Amino acid sequence: MRALRDFSTGVGLLGQGFGLVFRSPKLLLIGAIPALLTTVLLIGGLVGLAVWVDDIAAWLTPFADDWNETVRAVTRFAAGFGVIGAFVAVGLLLFTAITLIIGGPFYEHIAETVEDRHLGGVPEAEQVTWLRSAAMGARDGLLLVGLAVLCAVPLFIAGFIPVLGQTVVPVLAVCVNATLLSIELTAIPFTRRGLDLKVRRQVLRRRRAVTLGFAVPAYLLCLVPLAALVVLPAAMAGGTVLAHRLLHDQLR
Repeated sequence: MRALRDFSTGVGLLGQGFGLVFRSPKLLLIGAIPALLTTVLLIGGLVGLAVWVDDIAAWLTPFADDWNETVRAVTRFAAGFGVIGAFVAVGLLLFTAITLIIGGPFYEHIAETVEDRHLGGVPEAEQVTWLRSAAMGARDGLLLVGLAVLCAVPLFIAGFIPVLGQTVVPVLAVCVNATLLSIELTAIPFTRRGLDLKVRRQVLRRRRAVTLGFAVPAYLLCLVPLAALVVLPAAMAGGTVLAHRLLHDQLR
């Protein structure tokens, strides 16, 4: 019951993020500008992948060349679907990483506004320059994308297991990618306090159900075409509230 209650709390934090940016259209616009630029880049990559997906699927499944035509078609369809799914999963993490690098000052403004105006501020907050913020965002983004790729490979292979591959594996994939997304969306509040990626992961792991309640719907909403333009600013605001709450609870 507590896990379910914590999960609901996390969902509520994302909803709070939406409320914060919708009540301040300026924050919504600020967050949408870098997200729009990254969306254009990733949509171009997805279109290119879709054009070549049949060739990629055939290259990945040479063992199916001599199979029955129907079985070969189904196998390669599954392979192509898996490739596109992996691109979307990694692309979402790349989306936030690239967008946070491009829009460092924009998202710092959102996080600082949310904390200072609605959460009581951060005493003795570290002043992080745009260059340092971009460097840390690039480093953390690469680490998280690397983790996403490492997780995507076994999940891709497990997707071929009958029944489990179509039920359990997609759920695991969503949870893994949502967790990685939550780590990125809480970066700025932790950085303002001088806390690194290792600490961020530990704090979020201690309240896993709350983190997933926040991150799973944010991740799924970002899969809707163009929805990320609105979802990302709201998720950034919600991630700030999440980080603030978890850090506050830890200090009590």
